[in-house]
Amino acid sequence: MLRPMAFSFVLAAALIFFICSCHRLVRKLSIGMHDSRFDRIPSRLKNVGIVALGQSKLLRDPAAGLMHFFIFWGFMILLTAVLEALIQGFFPQFSLKMLGCLFAPIAAAQEAIGALVITSCLCALARWYLFPPKRYFGREITGHVRLDAAAILLLILTIMISMFGANASAMLKSGHLDSARFVSGQFARLLQGSNRAPFWFDFFWWVHILVILGFLNYLPYSKHLHVITSIPNVFLASLRPKGELAKLDFNDESAESFGASDVTDLTWKQLLDGFTCTDCGRCTAACPASITGKPLSPRKIIMNVRERVSEFTPSGNGNGNGRRLLDSFVSEQELWDCTTCRACMEECPVMIEHVPAIVEMRRYLVLTESRFPPELRQAFKNLENSYNPWGFSPDSRADWAKDIDVKTMAQVNGNAEWLYWVGCAGSFDSRYQKVSRAMVKLMHAAGIQFAILGNEEKCNGDPARRSGNEYLAQMLISENVETLNRYGVKKIIATCPHCFNTLRNEYPRFGGHYEVVHHTVFLQRLIRSGGLKIGTRTGGRMVFHDSCYIGRYHGIYGAPRDLIARSGNAPVGMKRSRSRGLCCGAGGARMFMEETIGKRINVERIEEALAFAPQAIATECPFCMTMLTDGVKTMNADERVQVRDVAEILADCL
Repeated sequence: MLRPMAFSFVLAAALIFFICSCHRLVRKLSIGMHDSRFDRIPSRLKNVGIVALGQSKLLRDPAAGLMHFFIFWGFMILLTAVLEALIQGFFPQFSLKMLGCLFAPIAAAQEAIGALVITSCLCALARWYLFPPKRYFGREITGHVRLDAAAILLLILTIMISMFGANASAMLKSGHLDSARFVSGQFARLLQGSNRAPFWFDFFWWVHILVILGFLNYLPYSKHLHVITSIPNVFLASLRPKGELAKLDFNDESAESFGASDVTDLTWKQLLDGFTCTDCGRCTAACPASITGKPLSPRKIIMNVRERVSEFTPSGNGNGNGRRLLDSFVSEQELWDCTTCRACMEECPVMIEHVPAIVEMRRYLVLTESRFPPELRQAFKNLENSYNPWGFSPDSRADWAKDIDVKTMAQVNGNAEWLYWVGCAGSFDSRYQKVSRAMVKLMHAAGIQFAILGNEEKCNGDPARRSGNEYLAQMLISENVETLNRYGVKKIIATCPHCFNTLRNEYPRFGGHYEVVHHTVFLQRLIRSGGLKIGTRTGGRMVFHDSCYIGRYHGIYGAPRDLIARSGNAPVGMKRSRSRGLCCGAGGARMFMEETIGKRINVERIEEALAFAPQAIATECPFCMTMLTDGVKTMNADERVQVRDVAEILADCL
C-alpha cells in the first residue's frame, strides 16, 4: 500500500502545481486584446494534421526535421508506456499484457520508438554542441537557451532509459523475456546476474514517473513550453487570406490610440505566439533584412513579446516599471527594416504570425506618434494629394496608352468584361510602362474585351497600409471601391502583385468584391484555352525571381515558369526560390525608403542570380523589376543582363 499512497501524493502535488502554472499563463495571455480564433474547425484540424502532427514545416530541413519527427511521434506512441506506468502507481501488478494480442505490436512499437528517440536526442545534443547551424549563433541565442535545450534533451533521455530499465527489471521479476521487448531484453541481460529485480523495478519506475512529472512542470518555465502550446497555436493560426491585414475601426470613439505600443495592444493570440516560439531561429535565418546585416530579427521580436508579457504581475499590471514593448524591447529601426515578405512566417514550424505584429507596431508609430522615416513623409503626401507615391499628376495616369487602342471605363460606360488595373508603376514608371503596353498587346491578340480606369484609378493603398498609415490606406481603398462599384466591375487583371493582393484580399472588407487575377495566371489560362497563340523565341539563359506577394502570399509558382517555358526558354531556378525565394527588398513600403544599414538586399539577390551567368532575369512584379535593375547596375552587369517581365517575354513571341 505504500507505493499507491506515495504515488497519489506525488501525482496530486504535480498536477496541482502544473494547473497553477497553466492558470498563470492564461492570466498573462488575458491582458491581450480580443481575437476570435475558434471558427472553421475542420480547416483548423486540417492544419493540426499537416503542420503539427505531420511536422510539414520542420521537414523542410530534413536533418533537423527527421530528428524532431521521431522525437515528437516517439512521445505520441510512448504515451501508452506513460499510461501503463501511471496505472501501475495505483495497481502495481498492472501490465499491458492484459491487452492480449494487442500487447506484442504495442510493446514492439514502444521499443522501436524509444530507441529512435534516444538516437534522435543524442544527435540533437551533438548538433547543438558539435555541429550547430549558423542560425543558433544569432544575437538572441544565449548560454541559458543552450543549457535549457540540453536539460530538456537529457530529461527525455532519462525518461527513455528509465522506461527500458523498468521493462527489463519487470521481465526479470516474471522470469520471462518477451520477444516484443527487444531493446529492454538486451537491458535485462545486463541485470541478469543481480538478485534484486524488485528493487531495480521500483528504482526505474520511480525515476520514470518523477522525471515525467518533473518534465511536465518544468515546461511552463522553459523555452520548450512549445511542447504544450505548439498544437494549440497551430490550431488557432489565422485562416484569413495570407495577404490580409486587420482593419482598424476609426469610428471607435473609445480608442485612445491606434496600433500597438505594448503587449496589451496585441491580441491574446499574438501573446501566445511569444510563449510558443521554439527559439529555433528559422525565421531569422530566412529574413532578408537579417541576412544582409540589419538589426531586425523576427525571432527577437517574438521573444521580446514573451519577455515583456513576463514582466506583468498576475493582476495584469506591468506599466509601473515605465517600460513598454515598443522602444524598451523593440527598436524603431527593427520595425522599419521589415519588407513584409513573409519568409519568417513561411519557415516557422508552429505558425507564429510575425508580420501582423510588426505592422501593428508600425501603425502605432505612424498614427499615434507620427514617427516614421523621412522618406515616407513625402510618399504619404504624394499619396494623399496625387494618389500615387511619386507625386506625378493624376491627370497623366493614362498617358502611357495615348497612342494605342485602350479605352477607359468611362468611355465604354463600364461595358467591359475585364478591368485592367494598371497600377502606379505601370502608369508612371517609364520602364514598367513597357510592361503595360506588352499586356495590352497580348490582350488585343487574344481578343479580350477590357478597359482601364485611367485618371480615375488611385493607388490601391498597399504602400500606406504596410507602412502603418492605415488612415490614408483606408481613404484610398474606399475611393477606389466607390469607383469600381459605380462601374459594376466584376473581374480585374493586375500586373503588380501588391495591387493584386490588396484588391483580392483586402478590398472585400471595404465592400469591394471582385474576381482578381494576376497577369501570369491570366496569360497562362489564355494560352491553355487556345485564346492566345504564341511562337517561341529563345533569349538565352534566363533566371527567374519569385515575387513574395505572388509566391509566398498566394502560392503561385508554376504559372510564370510555365509561360517562360512556352516562350522557348528554360527558366533557371536560383538556390533560394519558390517558397524560399529571397525578397528583392521593396515590400512593406521599403520601395520608398533608403537602405543605409548593412548590405543592400537587392545586391544580395543579384549576386545570387549572376552566379548562373544569365542573359536575362525574369520577374512578375514592378517593384522587383526596379530593385533587380538597380542591383544589376550596381554590379555593372546592365550591359549583358536584362531584367524583363514575363508579359514582355510573351509579347516578343507573338
